[in-house]
Amino acid sequence: MTPSFSSYLVNDVFGDPGLYVEIRWSKHALLFDLGHNDSLGPTRLLRAGEIFISHTHMDHFIGFDTLLRVALGRGKTFRLFGPPGLIDNVQGKLRGYTWNLVAGYPLTITVMEFHPATIRQAVFYAANGFQPTPPIETAHALTSAGHPFTVLDDPMFVVKAVVLNHQIPSFAYSLEEPFHINVNKQKLHQAGLRVGAWLTEVKRCVRLGLPDDVRLSVALYDAHRRKDREFTLGEIKERFLTISRGQKIAYVVDARYDEANEAAIVALAQGADIFYCEAPYLEIDAEKARDRYHLTARQAGLIARKANVRELVVFHFSPRYTGQGERLEREAMEAFQGS
Repeated sequence: MTPSFSSYLVNDVFGDPGLYVEIRWSKHALLFDLGHNDSLGPTRLLRAGEIFISHTHMDHFIGFDTLLRVALGRGKTFRLFGPPGLIDNVQGKLRGYTWNLVAGYPLTITVMEFHPATIRQAVFYAANGFQPTPPIETAHALTSAGHPFTVLDDPMFVVKAVVLNHQIPSFAYSLEEPFHINVNKQKLHQAGLRVGAWLTEVKRCVRLGLPDDVRLSVALYDAHRRKDREFTLGEIKERFLTISRGQKIAYVVDARYDEANEAAIVALAQGADIFYCEAPYLEIDAEKARDRYHLTARQAGLIARKANVRELVVFHFSPRYTGQGERLEREAMEAFQGS
C-alpha cells in the first residue's frame, strides 16, 4: 500500500517543533506548528493551506512571520486552527507591521480557535491592511474533557485534537484518513483502462459514500482507438479497487506527564502508524520535566506503548542534552518496546 501521507519533522530533534505532511497525489500539504521553518522554503510553505497550532510559545509560533513574508502578495488563503487566544496572537503579529501599501493584495488568513463549547473565527485580509472581521462565534459540541474532538473534516482526512495541560492549553493533533483506496493497475491494464484523472473522480465518489449504482464514464482503448464505456461505481470498486484501513499520524508536544494528559494522548494516538511525540528530558530529570510541564523520553515511550502505535518518533529535545540525542532516543525506545 502506498501511503496517502508523507510526513517529516521540519527541523532536527533539537530544533523548533513542527511537522510537515504532504498529501500524496495532490499539491496540498498540512503543517503542524509554526516554529522556525525557513528550511521548508517558499514552495512547501505555500502548499500548506491548513496549519494546526498547539499553542503560541515562541518556539511554536515564530515561523508565522516567515509564512507571512512568503505569502504576501500571492492569492493564497491560509487557515489556522488552534487553542483559545489564537486570534489575538495572530492579530498581534500583524499589528507589528505597517500595511499602507498592500491595497489589492489577495492574501487571506482565516483563524479558528476552539473553546470548550464554541468556535471563534476571524478573517484577516491583506487588501484592507489586515483589519480583522468581527469574530464569529458558533456552537461546537465538544466531547467531555480529555477526549478527541474534530477540528477539520475533509473528504480525504480528518484532523482531531485534544487539550493538554502545559500550564496553558496545548493542543495535540491526529491526522487520519477514514480508509485507504488502492488501485490495482494490473487489472486496469487487463481491462484496457489507463490510469488517469477519472480515478480521482472515482476516489472522490467513494469517499463521499455515493451509492454503488452511480454511473461513471471511462475511456477504453482498443487498437489505438478510444471508446467511452460506462461502469457503475460498485463494479469499479469490485474489479479495480482495494479499500483498506486508513493511515493515521499523531503529533504531541508540550504536556506534563500526569494521569489526565496521558489518558488524553492515548485516546488521540491510539493505533497511529506514526506517533510524533516530544521528549525534552531524560528520566533522571523527571522532576525538572514536571516543573516545566514537559515529558521525559521514557514517559513518551510508555505512552506510545499504551496507545499501541506502530512507530514512535521522539523530538523537541532540550538543548541541555546537546550531543546526547541517541541517549534520549534509546530511553524512549526501550520504554516503547518494553525492554
